[in-house]
Amino acid sequence: MAKSILTLLIIVVFTLIISFCFIILKEKDEKKPMEKKLITRKPAVAGSFYPKEKGVLSKKIDYFLTKAKKIDLPYNLRILIVPHAGIDYSGQTAAFGFKQIQEKNYKKIILLGASHHFYFDYAAISSSSVWETPLGKVPIDEDLRQKFFNKTQKIIIDENPHLLEHDLEVEVVFLQRVLKDFRILPILISHPSEELVKNLAKKIAENFDETTLLIVSTDLSHYPSYQIANQVDKATISAILTGKRKEFEEKIKAIEEKNLPGLDTALCGYEAIKIVLAFNELMGGFTAKLLFYQNSGDTSGNLAAVVGYASIGFYGELKHNWLSFDDNAKKEALFIARKTLVDYFEKNKITPFLPQSPHLFQKAGTFVTLRKNGNLRGCIGEFEPKPLYVQLQEVVLKSAFADPRFYPLTKEELSEIKIEISILSSPKKITDWKKIKLGQHGVIVEGYEKKGVFLPQVAQETGWSLEEFLSHLCAEKAGLSPDCYRDPNVSLFVFEVISFAEK
Repeated sequence: MAKSILTLLIIVVFTLIISFCFIILKEKDEKKPMEKKLITRKPAVAGSFYPKEKGVLSKKIDYFLTKAKKIDLPYNLRILIVPHAGIDYSGQTAAFGFKQIQEKNYKKIILLGASHHFYFDYAAISSSSVWETPLGKVPIDEDLRQKFFNKTQKIIIDENPHLLEHDLEVEVVFLQRVLKDFRILPILISHPSEELVKNLAKKIAENFDETTLLIVSTDLSHYPSYQIANQVDKATISAILTGKRKEFEEKIKAIEEKNLPGLDTALCGYEAIKIVLAFNELMGGFTAKLLFYQNSGDTSGNLAAVVGYASIGFYGELKHNWLSFDDNAKKEALFIARKTLVDYFEKNKITPFLPQSPHLFQKAGTFVTLRKNGNLRGCIGEFEPKPLYVQLQEVVLKSAFADPRFYPLTKEELSEIKIEISILSSPKKITDWKKIKLGQHGVIVEGYEKKGVFLPQVAQETGWSLEEFLSHLCAEKAGLSPDCYRDPNVSLFVFEVISFAEK
């Protein structure tokens, strides 16, 4: 009997050990990074919204582009609003928009549209690796997708809304005929909250540069008569051309409250346009221009129930360029820096900011200098470009608490501290040290696994000659020999700054 119990006990223990090992192995397996798989989104509407044969499709789009007029604009388009109906109906209108970007150097295309099949309260970014059409494959900008992804803000990666959707796919086939070597980031929304509208507009602004284009897919009035459609679409286009979200929303509300015969909606991409106009305002406001307008009555001949189409472009200089920093941006930057220190001392936390100035969304290196009674009390910077409003908070705390030359800043000192901010241009390598302009150029010296930086202000404050400036930089900041700037194995980089301080 005792032997049977012992045998049973051994079996139970052995079973538990095996089970435990299985659980551990399973957990380890679940924690292993998944192998990256190339996921291709196949075309959903080839053969219905556009021809499925490559040759036929190419010829049709090229025909539309040939008939479209190229407009002489002083700046590149930043936003393009185009229709998404079957290209036999809206293709010519869309072509007027795509004609303006033909053979331009756009590398990142953010595609934004409203879902026609699903109801959801988040922004759905395609999870695919590539999108395929009869014209070939277009890669997804996976780095950009990762920058947009934020589960807390309801900006998530979800392929389901994209599987059957036509409105972004129709734009991709046009892109394939007018651009080369570009990536896309397809985003669908349905019923976004006010917070999501603002957060998505902010994400776009944070990641926008000279090679980025935001394309928004929407048709205009749905199913009124030809005459009513012309009236409604004219008002809707006027609302979009204001570039202002609040005015747009008020005008669309007024249109739809009239309950005009046959009118289902003034535009199906209403929510997407809200995000676009919020983004436009963050960027300081581009100039909007109607490129072309038609409705389906013009292309089909059926005037009883039509759908409106427009191509609208927003163009302008990227005003968040570091050289165009205005007084409001400087004041807000200084406010963010000081408020960060105050909150850290009083609340022991960093309060996140959503800046009003479009300049603070740009990515740039930043230095923050702290002075107490005119004397240096801390100075640290970062050259890695990040959105300025984020970078400022990080760097001001490092200057206050992580400069190895000083003790950490105390709360009692804060009222005596003056903050100076330096916004940096991108460093450029030079081969002749004599071309450095004292007082204008900051300098980076790098070699033998050592590195040192002087801001332009150093030359202004010390009165050093160029040789003295570089000798101090080599010896004191980089820990190299004083004449290292003459060493062919040492690299020199120059940059410029916008510098401003509290009074």
